[in-house]
Amino acid sequence: MSPKKIAAEKAVECIQTGMTIGLGTGSTVYWAIHKIAQRIHEGLMIRAVATSNGSEQLAQQLGIPIVPFSEIGQIDLTIDGADEVDAHFDLIKGGGGALLREKIIAANSKQFIVIIDESKQVDKLGRFPLPVEVVPFAAELTIRQIRDLGCTPKIRTTDGQTYKSDNGNLIIDCDFGEITQPASLTARLNSIPGVVDNGLFVQMASCLVVGYKDGTVKLEYMGVN
Repeated sequence: MSPKKIAAEKAVECIQTGMTIGLGTGSTVYWAIHKIAQRIHEGLMIRAVATSNGSEQLAQQLGIPIVPFSEIGQIDLTIDGADEVDAHFDLIKGGGGALLREKIIAANSKQFIVIIDESKQVDKLGRFPLPVEVVPFAAELTIRQIRDLGCTPKIRTTDGQTYKSDNGNLIIDCDFGEITQPASLTARLNSIPGVVDNGLFVQMASCLVVGYKDGTVKLEYMGVN
C-alpha cells in the first residue's frame, strides 16, 4: 500500500457519524474520498462539502452526500493534503490549483487534518514554488508587485494553455527560495491588489498524518511534541 493511501485511510478513521466533512483536493485526498465512500456503504452517516469540482464529482460518483454551503454552519473535520509541511505545521498548498477554496474550508473547520507522505516534510518551506491566485484583470501589474517581494513568478500553464482555477483565476507559481517567515510573507502577498490568496497555510493544521514507505503511519498534533 502506498504511503499516501496509508495516511489517507488513517485520517478517515477520525470521522464519526453525524459529522459535516470537508473534502480536500489532490492525489492523497483521492484515497481518502474512496475510504469515506467505503465507510458510508458500511453505515457511516455524514454530509460533505468539497474544495474543488473534481473532488465533488468523485464524491458524488462514489455516493458521498454533497450538500450546499447554505445548509451548513461550521465544518467538523476537513481532510486535505499538502505540497510541503515544515516543523511548525506551516504548509504550502495549491499544487492542484484549489488553494483558495481549500483555505476557505480549512478556516471554517473545527479540525483540519493534513495527510502526506514522508517526502512532503521539510525543515523550511520553499522548495516547492508557492502558488498565488490572482484575478486575470491587469494580471501583469499584479505579477510585477509579486516579483518585487523577491521571487521568480511563473504563470501556471497546462498542456500549453494558461491554467484557470475553478474560480476562473490565474495561478502564479512563485519561487521565493527558502521561506523563513511564512506569516509575514502571506500578509505581504495578500495586501497586493489583485491577489486573491496564496498557498501558505500558517498555523491552520490541527493534525498531521504521515505515511511512510515501510508501511507505518504517524499522527502528529499541533502543539504536542
